[in-house]
Amino acid sequence: MTARQALATLPRFAFRFRDGTETWIWGTVLVLIVAGCYLGPFVLPLANPEATDFANALAPVGTPGHWLGTDALGRDLLARCLYGGRISLTVSLGAVALGLVVGGTLGIVAGYRGGTVDAVISRCLDVLFAFPGLVLALTVASYLGPSLRNVTLAIAFYTVPAYARMARAGALRVREQNFVRAAQMFGGDGWYIGTRHILPNVLFLILTYAFVLIGIAMVIEAGLSFLGLGVPPPQPSWGQLIAMGKQDISDAPHIALVPGAFLFVTIAAFNRLGDILQARYG
Repeated sequence: MTARQALATLPRFAFRFRDGTETWIWGTVLVLIVAGCYLGPFVLPLANPEATDFANALAPVGTPGHWLGTDALGRDLLARCLYGGRISLTVSLGAVALGLVVGGTLGIVAGYRGGTVDAVISRCLDVLFAFPGLVLALTVASYLGPSLRNVTLAIAFYTVPAYARMARAGALRVREQNFVRAAQMFGGDGWYIGTRHILPNVLFLILTYAFVLIGIAMVIEAGLSFLGLGVPPPQPSWGQLIAMGKQDISDAPHIALVPGAFLFVTIAAFNRLGDILQARYG
């Protein structure tokens, strides 16, 4: 290889190296946050997130025994953020998983069958897409009432049409492939072709999109919790902790900033990993 050829390949190599390094960095951050939220309360010497200690109320970040400070009731913020992250992640992951199953199924059926079936499903999706995501989730959550199950269902109403659109586009593309036509010629029914040929070819595409949707779902969950329509107390969530911290934002800004930082970093990790996966495999 000549020097000119080596220089020509350098930008591509540098991009791949940078892309891979960034993936490892964001992936490690995400694994640490998820592991901390789900496993931290069992392996770390954390205080009871509901235990009050008025003598240490509004303790700043770095206080011995309360490394991320305490809130107005003296409750440990690190413990509350880890327990709250478990709620926020569970709601977001559950909503996205529900949207993947329901929306993916509707999209594959619409894309493969076409005709009247496609038209009916597409018009229903257009109605859902006409509402902004937060407004739609806010409407559903207001009707169902605040609870873990209801807020998950409310956010799922946003993820279903997004997944259905993507699955439909993938199914429209795959159904024109020769292997699908061959399966039809040999008598394969719709269920067989959908599960054995179309689903495997669109599944990875919609799975990579899940990372982006999880970040969006976390924003919606935080907004609902901030408005009092999320998971009701005493179960904490990041949005609920931010809402409670606004009362003391002038005297103790860390009460809102600490859960806000957890939320920001987690959403950034999901979004960036989703962008990288879509750019590489989408």
